[in-house]
Amino acid sequence: MTCYLGIDLGTSAVKAIIVDEREAVLASVSIPVPAPKHPMPHASEQEPDSWWQAVEAVLDQLAAGHPDLMGRVRGIGLSGQMHGLCLLDAEDRPVRPAMLWNDGRAEAEAEALQAEGEDLARMLGVPAMAGLTAPKILWLQKHEPEVLGRARRLLLPKDYVRLHLTGNYVTDVTDAAGTWLLDEAQRGWSDAAIRRIGLDAALLPPVVESPADTGTLRPEIAHRFRMSPGTVVAGGAGDTLAGGLGIGVVENGSSFVALGTSGQVFVATDDYRPAPAQVVHSFCHCLPGRWSAMAAVLNGASALATMARLGAASDIAALLEEVEAGFTGPSPILFLPYLTGERSPHNDPWARGVLFGLTPDSNRAAMIQAVLEGVAFSLADGVAALNSAGISVGEAGFIGGGARSRFWARIIASATGLTLNRFADGAHGAAFGAARLGRMAAGDGLVSTQPAIVETIAPDADLRDAYQPRLEAYRSLYRTLKPEFRREKGAV
Repeated sequence: MTCYLGIDLGTSAVKAIIVDEREAVLASVSIPVPAPKHPMPHASEQEPDSWWQAVEAVLDQLAAGHPDLMGRVRGIGLSGQMHGLCLLDAEDRPVRPAMLWNDGRAEAEAEALQAEGEDLARMLGVPAMAGLTAPKILWLQKHEPEVLGRARRLLLPKDYVRLHLTGNYVTDVTDAAGTWLLDEAQRGWSDAAIRRIGLDAALLPPVVESPADTGTLRPEIAHRFRMSPGTVVAGGAGDTLAGGLGIGVVENGSSFVALGTSGQVFVATDDYRPAPAQVVHSFCHCLPGRWSAMAAVLNGASALATMARLGAASDIAALLEEVEAGFTGPSPILFLPYLTGERSPHNDPWARGVLFGLTPDSNRAAMIQAVLEGVAFSLADGVAALNSAGISVGEAGFIGGGARSRFWARIIASATGLTLNRFADGAHGAAFGAARLGRMAAGDGLVSTQPAIVETIAPDADLRDAYQPRLEAYRSLYRTLKPEFRREKGAV
């Protein structure tokens, strides 16, 4: 039996799975990653070494519990959080904590890039945004030039894990796509963008296609984790793109909704379709000759986790059951879920979370339901952004940790108008796609079939009608508060 390993580096956890040739999941492990730190307003950082420590812990558990399976692994695929700026010195040590995808400090730099017109945005797949890698480089040039001066390498988060596994500096086209430095149509670094940012091109790693063989395990790594030293590591992919491959969303027009820490509405395309005016992310997909169009929302299940913490509710599953038991229709409370700003369709890093409509009779269940609905409305805005760019979304897969809740799926289906398919092992999404890339890197061919659908959830017609005026009120509330968000942007 031959096995393949998928490792997904998320913002909150590292997940790893081992699958066999039939793609049966034989083992899985998840280890938390220390929560991001916020050393100043709008900052979000993690220590790169915490990523590798979590990966070590995952692999240690797999090696201890499944040594036979680890010895049979022939290919490893990596996926991970996108857009993070990880800078290394001459000894491959991080020069500072990594600036994450939801770090909003570089808004002024992003706005300056946007003011120069859409030419670069159309080449690079998306308008300049504070959370993307390139504006963060400009922020460091202004605020931490001595730190940037010590940097000798720039890697994306999952590629820092690869460096520890193989000793090689490499990234793939999907992760590079999220840097605002990649020519998406040509699938290579953009000389124009590099010049505009004033970046030393020597800092950038080679770019490969996601299924490419990027090297084998270092001997000491193979020995420690009871693996073959000939095990190859694939180029890998950004988490959303790997999730698409994991559920077979690779053919033109196929789509999914992902609900993890953040959220995405994703459509696979067979050509490059830039739509920066709609704040659609048009990125390379993880198969050669494929692209994607994506509406990205920054606050998914993380909004629920935050509100559960504020409500002193440690058991989210029980909290959802409480809300569902009393559900009769839309909550009387509106919730803007923009705790860390928003991308599609607003491109607004200053937006913040808002509970609106509280009365003396408001209770916890109504507030939590409003959170579920607010995230659903943000996904509805993402669907609308894609539709306005001429990209239709119909029946869609539903993956991520939030997909475990059938109740939340019903709310999202009714708010967005999408029919959602929940899959067996849907929470494995990105790690499963990474394992498929590991299989391809090992030379065992493309596998892009769809996992078994365990349930299809169609929009509830009555609930959809009831949500339409609430969705319009949600949009109106954001428009009204938008200038206030910017006025308060310096507040802690």
